[in-house]
Amino acid sequence: MEKSPPSNVKGVFRRLSLFRKSDGHLKRKPSKKLWKPFSSEEKEEKVTTETFEFKATEIPLKPCSVMQIQDYIQTDMLKEAYLNLLSLRLELKVERSTMGEGASQANLDKKEKDLSLLYDTLRDKMSVIVRNSNKELLVYVAHIILEEEKRQGEPGAMQGCRETWRAAVLNGVRDTLEKVPLDSCEQNASWLAVHLELLGKAVVDDLERVKTDLQSLYPADFKVYETYVSCHHEAVGEHLKKLVEKVTELKDYYALLEFITHSYPSDLKDQQRALIKEEDLNKIKTAYCDCQKADFKLGLENFIVFEKEVWKKKKSSDRTDGFLTSKIDMGICQLISSYAGNLEKIDKNLGKSIIHSCLEELNPFYTRFEEEFSQHTVSLLTSDLLDCCLWIEYHITYINSFNSLKENVQCYKESCSAQVEKLEKEVDGLTQRLRQALMDHFKSEVKPYMDSLMTKKWLKTDEDFKEVSSRIENYSGLCKSMRAPSAQIFANDMHYYVAKEYVSQLMKKKYSCKKPKNEDAAIKMRQQWKELKKLFEEMGSSLNWLYPLGDYLSDIIGMETEKNIKDLLNPLVSNYPDISKKQLSAVLFFRDNGFSLEKHNVINHFTVLKRDAGNTNQEHAFFTNIE
Repeated sequence: MEKSPPSNVKGVFRRLSLFRKSDGHLKRKPSKKLWKPFSSEEKEEKVTTETFEFKATEIPLKPCSVMQIQDYIQTDMLKEAYLNLLSLRLELKVERSTMGEGASQANLDKKEKDLSLLYDTLRDKMSVIVRNSNKELLVYVAHIILEEEKRQGEPGAMQGCRETWRAAVLNGVRDTLEKVPLDSCEQNASWLAVHLELLGKAVVDDLERVKTDLQSLYPADFKVYETYVSCHHEAVGEHLKKLVEKVTELKDYYALLEFITHSYPSDLKDQQRALIKEEDLNKIKTAYCDCQKADFKLGLENFIVFEKEVWKKKKSSDRTDGFLTSKIDMGICQLISSYAGNLEKIDKNLGKSIIHSCLEELNPFYTRFEEEFSQHTVSLLTSDLLDCCLWIEYHITYINSFNSLKENVQCYKESCSAQVEKLEKEVDGLTQRLRQALMDHFKSEVKPYMDSLMTKKWLKTDEDFKEVSSRIENYSGLCKSMRAPSAQIFANDMHYYVAKEYVSQLMKKKYSCKKPKNEDAAIKMRQQWKELKKLFEEMGSSLNWLYPLGDYLSDIIGMETEKNIKDLLNPLVSNYPDISKKQLSAVLFFRDNGFSLEKHNVINHFTVLKRDAGNTNQEHAFFTNIE
């Protein structure tokens, strides 16, 4: 069923006649009914531009006064106003054609000016009607626009009607968007997300209103819905540019990007252009990256602040599956993942850039963390035994945590290979320094007892060696809570150091045995080396090549006659070719400091063996590192 036209349309839009000039007189001709209202169902199929053509109209023979026409416009009587404007145009046209019959140029100029001012007033009124979506008057606006477009060649015609109409539509859309509630960030922390949600709803609702209420009031060639979609697109883009100026926080930049990419109704997007210009979108992305970088730096600083509280309050570390751990690695990974995960849905390249930024920002963080850690935990070493154990525990904790971080960022290696590789090196450097700090502390603990080995006191008592063994056991127990591969690396480092320090005591010529004390010394050395072997096997050392050395040296020291020592040199030189003549001489000195021809022969035989061995089996250096 067709919609009924507004009541005032029925009253005003009667039969009109179009003036025709014939023999200098104005005559009128009967016209057909014009501006027939149409329903939305008929719009696409039945309504055409021709429906609205003035084929026969009644225009007043004499236009009413300028003030009257102005009043018609101001009181929304557009039909009367427009018909009188047409009459005024015709009158002006006739008078110009009869200039020779006494028409006044000044009078014509005044009429032209009046006509122009009236058209400006009508244009403004039509813009207000369109802007406010006055349904009762939009029909007239559409007809006037069509009529003026058909008369574009005539003098005095209203120019740019369609452009003015679109500009009015755009301004109306802007008005709609400006009415969307917008809290300040002080009023609501989620001010922008809330506003953008309401903005999207306002766009959808407004376009639904265009479909149901406004589209049927226009002829089909106005493409009303498409025009409103385009204007919403433009107005939303303008609105977003204004909002960007208010944004300072990461979540709000993300809300903007997410709205531009996803939330803005997909069926309303102009496929020919972006919602906002690429340069403006890039500015938002750049601002997001800068804000994200600052946010990540702050997050990293907060992790340090949290850990400082742990150190200050001397809290024990958490354990996961028996391994010491902190929340720092998981927190960092979750933070990076949250950035990357969100942006993957928006812009993969931007997500990649953010991951790059995060991984690069971790490099200075390691230095900062290490400085703070060393500064705030060194006092634990000057306190009691429990605090000292806590200091060791903290080092193991962060060795585990940062190794875990290194493993967890492997998922970014494909897209950020250079950054991940650099991070791996930085983490390896940090964990190596943490392990070295543990080693240095262990060395400081056992060094005094090590220096007492291979002395007369050592031969009489196991007191100093037991101190060494006790500390190895303590570290071994603590290091069971260290994850691989650091646990084995540390066990190997400790094993190597203890073996080197133990053997180096022989090289210092602090003591020389007298028969039969050399046999006692050999027995003790063999037993102690066996105990060390057991401790380091339990600890997880993989330096199996060190184990035979104790037996080789014990055999030499405990050998009853010197001439038989030559038979023991071959496996020693074969397995430890970096042992020097000076070092062998020191071992022989410990066995017996007396000079003998047999000892001289042993040294000569050793020299031959070394010469024949050449550079074979140089895989492991040991004696080279003993002074």
